[in-house]
Amino acid sequence: MLPGSTTRSLRRSLFRPADEACARPSGATKIAEALVAADRERIELEGRKLELEQARIDEATDLAQVDVNKIEAASSNLFVSGWRPAVGWVGVAGLAYQFLGYPLMQWAWAFGQGIDLIPQGLSAPPDLEVEQLMTLLAGLLGFGGMRSFEKHRGVASK
Repeated sequence: MLPGSTTRSLRRSLFRPADEACARPSGATKIAEALVAADRERIELEGRKLELEQARIDEATDLAQVDVNKIEAASSNLFVSGWRPAVGWVGVAGLAYQFLGYPLMQWAWAFGQGIDLIPQGLSAPPDLEVEQLMTLLAGLLGFGGMRSFEKHRGVASK
């Protein structure tokens, strides 16, 4: 054997196990992967616990609001038990204006300006923002359902 060939074969044998070691996961790599997987599972479990705790808090808040609603509905004071009906009637009046009164007023306004009863420079009555009105009424319809349920159970005020 030549002297140079011995060093080459020695180099190959020294570096070959390192290449093979990189190709196969070692015990330390397997342990690190297991720890990372365990951390991921722990983080997911903590997230689920937080979601469950938030759901419990939301439920407790909802139940507390139901109790307040029962107390308000049972009150004989008009300012305590009458605010929902008052807001409901305001919503009904707004809908009546927007869908019945306003179109009729527009027609009457144009007619009045046509016969010189209303000055031409005077603008017509305004219309309402229906989106806000509908948001208000949609929320109240949910309360209205609760109120009907309370009346059915005999809890609602007179």
